[in-house]
Amino acid sequence: MIPYEQLFENNKKWVADNVAKNADFLEKLSRDQTPEYLYIGCSDSRVPANDIMGLEPGEVFVHRNVANLVVSIDMNVMSVINYAVRHLKVKHVIVCGHYNCGGVKAAMTPTDLGILNPWLRNIRDVYRLHEDELDAITDEHAKYNRLVELNVYEQCLNVIKTAAVQEEYIESGYPRVHAWVFDLKTGMLKDLNFDFEGSLKKIQKLYDLTGFMQAQKKK
Repeated sequence: MIPYEQLFENNKKWVADNVAKNADFLEKLSRDQTPEYLYIGCSDSRVPANDIMGLEPGEVFVHRNVANLVVSIDMNVMSVINYAVRHLKVKHVIVCGHYNCGGVKAAMTPTDLGILNPWLRNIRDVYRLHEDELDAITDEHAKYNRLVELNVYEQCLNVIKTAAVQEEYIESGYPRVHAWVFDLKTGMLKDLNFDFEGSLKKIQKLYDLTGFMQAQKKK
């Protein structure tokens, strides 16, 4: 355990090291942010967003919660997506889960978890949607990892159901949505090759929120 007081010493060293590498580091850091990436990941302390992508401060806008969920009634994640897409004009939205996710594991456990129950129900809903595939997997660990992947996939769909993403994509061709999983054992990122354009076309029958924009263009 690192003593609390040590954190401030670590901060001083972090500043000194970065300034030594780049004299303009603090000036650049204090400017308006212009990240090209929005990262939606799990709150797990073992998955630091910037570090696993090799990005510097200012290069990625980050939202994290338990099990990297994108829930339409969660004003936190919805506000982050809206701000990142409409105002920061990010070009890529990445939903990144990780194997051995405690939130996903908890959702697979038939236990009353108090205030976590309604949150984890979203993962149980993912299981319900893919029940046949998951029940066919006999190895529990493999089933668990597959649910991690399917959860990321479903959260990507939730991202592209938002008006901000649909309208900005029509307007500029961005953002594009990606599904990743981080493997804690190897330290490697896995691209699940989410079909963004195909998925968007498929869901627009029910979730097309671009009517207002198209109507304005016709005027």
